[in-house]
Amino acid sequence: MAMTLEEALSRLESLGDEKVRAQNRRNGAGDNQFGVRLGDIRKLAAEIKGDDGLAAALWDTGNLDARLLAILLMKPKNLSRDQVDTMVRSVECSQVADWFIAYVVKRHSDKESLRQSWMHDGHPWAARAGWSLTHERIEKNPDGLDLPALLDRIESEMGSAAPEVQWTMNFCLAAIGIHFAELRERAIAIGEKLGLYRDYPVSKGCVSPFAPVWINEMVRRQGR
Repeated sequence: MAMTLEEALSRLESLGDEKVRAQNRRNGAGDNQFGVRLGDIRKLAAEIKGDDGLAAALWDTGNLDARLLAILLMKPKNLSRDQVDTMVRSVECSQVADWFIAYVVKRHSDKESLRQSWMHDGHPWAARAGWSLTHERIEKNPDGLDLPALLDRIESEMGSAAPEVQWTMNFCLAAIGIHFAELRERAIAIGEKLGLYRDYPVSKGCVSPFAPVWINEMVRRQGR
């Protein structure tokens, strides 16, 4: 028997943890959440399996954990382009945005047309998605991308962009520098000029998101 919305929300609530709620708040989430560990959300999704109806109902609650669960239950092929666009614009924190991009948008048949549209969109979450998809293109399928023009945009726009957008723009900057030796010096210079994430705290053993450090370290590791 399919799980109802009420049953799913009750399960999520029972898995909530105050430490996780506090961490979510520090990461930009509001109070509409239970604070469920991501691993527990994945386990619950595996138990329910795909369910578009339940996914839609969970998404409409606006609850952080419900939306994360919804994302894992959605079948991207069953969503229209307009539905994906509307959902991207309705997210309220980076965790939901990035899961939605990874598990739904990147598996959608219209992702390239959405990418092109979102790359010139003033909505911060749409722009974040556009730059995230562009990062994927840079790494996996760069043919047809004007990389010098992307660097022009990053240099002129990233410093004043919304924080949500800066993060994925920075991924593009680093990826260009890592994978394209002929553009590496310029990518590093742009990172130095902008200075974003220069003092970003990182755990021991992790690479800094400050583009010059990130680029040089990945180039060293990969022997490029």
